[in-house]
Amino acid sequence: MTVLHHLRVHRSDENLAREGQLAWHIAEVAADPVEVDADVVDMIVNRVIDNAAVAAASLTRAPVSAARQQALDHAVSVSGSGSTIFGCLLERRTSPEWAAWANGVAVRELDYHDTFLAAEYSHPGDNIPPILAVAQHVGADGAALVRGIATGYEIQIDLVRAISLHKHKIDHVAHLGPSAAAGIGTLLGLPVETIHQAVGQALHTTTATRQSRKGEISTWKAHAPAFAGKMAVEAVDRAMRGETSPSPIYEGEDGVVAWLLDGPDAAYDVPLPAAGEPKRGILDSYTKEHSAEYQAQAWIDLARKLHNEASFDPADVESIVLHTSHHTHYVIGSGANDPQKYDPTASRETLDHSIPYIFTVALQDGAWHHVDSYLPERASRDDTVALWHKVTTAEDAEWTRRYHSEDPNEKAFGGRVEIRLTDGSVIEDEIAVADAHPLGARPFAREDYIRKFRILAEPVLAPEEIDRFLDLAQRLPELTPEEVQQLSIVAKPGVLATSPAPKGLF
Repeated sequence: MTVLHHLRVHRSDENLAREGQLAWHIAEVAADPVEVDADVVDMIVNRVIDNAAVAAASLTRAPVSAARQQALDHAVSVSGSGSTIFGCLLERRTSPEWAAWANGVAVRELDYHDTFLAAEYSHPGDNIPPILAVAQHVGADGAALVRGIATGYEIQIDLVRAISLHKHKIDHVAHLGPSAAAGIGTLLGLPVETIHQAVGQALHTTTATRQSRKGEISTWKAHAPAFAGKMAVEAVDRAMRGETSPSPIYEGEDGVVAWLLDGPDAAYDVPLPAAGEPKRGILDSYTKEHSAEYQAQAWIDLARKLHNEASFDPADVESIVLHTSHHTHYVIGSGANDPQKYDPTASRETLDHSIPYIFTVALQDGAWHHVDSYLPERASRDDTVALWHKVTTAEDAEWTRRYHSEDPNEKAFGGRVEIRLTDGSVIEDEIAVADAHPLGARPFAREDYIRKFRILAEPVLAPEEIDRFLDLAQRLPELTPEEVQQLSIVAKPGVLATSPAPKGLF
């Protein structure tokens, strides 16, 4: 059964005991040696494959190359074997916090991996790079790695269910720092007290504003979760050395809730697994078929359906209105009031957070491609710009309600489109969830994850390397420590040489 932890702000003179703090309860969940259910193990394997797929597709992109070079410029720490870096030879290791950094950027760069949306937004696959990096460094086996990843997903998803960060313009990686620290604690079999301190430090160092996802979106969007993972590794290291953290970090009168979130009168009920209850949160998350913000997934599927049913010449279209949820309208829609979302010279990071752009291109092309759909020449096409500027979004109360529904059979991330033509006719259609969603038209299964990996990896990995990684990943719970240290992807000779290797301070 699930236990609801009631979280509220406490005055200092109330002397909230650590056993009553959310960070302590998170640590208790992490330290619980419960076995991982078979269907959860299968999904963890899927997400390890998914992360590697999107990392492969981003290996030569500038932010990934810069992060990788930073990692390569740091030596392995003296107390372990070091960790692999996506794209590099397996024997080329770095310190685990820097591997978490480089691999985290590679995973997030294309915004193409898994998602969970509730009170907050998240990409829980961001937990995998720091947990895997530590597993490789300390010589953990596949079973321990699986347990750690199960915890990372569980904690982040539970926090996301209950606590909104974006409402207060705090970036969603503030839930990732604690979850990654908890997952590493599970992996290492650390005691509750140590994990408690690590969770507090990880949260304290990973709260930042959402400006990284506003206006002209910068390359930091990909670095933000990697930074949280890096901070989680360092927080665990400090906690293992006996160092302590601000406490109570959530509940304190000068803590996160009181000053960054809903204020001193705030209260939340955070669902956490009871003692002995399996960690099954990962099963409530979903991956992406398309390389775009998750709220765009269903709209891409609807646009390609409409593409096959009618022709949409900009001259024939008066307006296109996407009636959708509050989040979609205000974050990636016209409600954001970001002129960059309609700018054909905007960055890729901005365009993948512009549903007017995404819907327009998918409607015109009947497809979506992680590279071609974002090319400057594609964004600046005259007929695209003309149609794009006729697309707006509008919040619809029912779609907002369904977005926030706790019933998985009702929860929806799409909406209704109304295309008004110049002849006075109107085309209407709607979609609730993406085709790849568990309740969608074509739910993703193992073969879909493998196909996605092969498609994205083939340009940069040799065929035998693709097969090698897939074999390891699909045997994840049985891997020896030596095999866990091989759980990475190695680029074809010369691939990484085509990407910039900028010099910096290190």
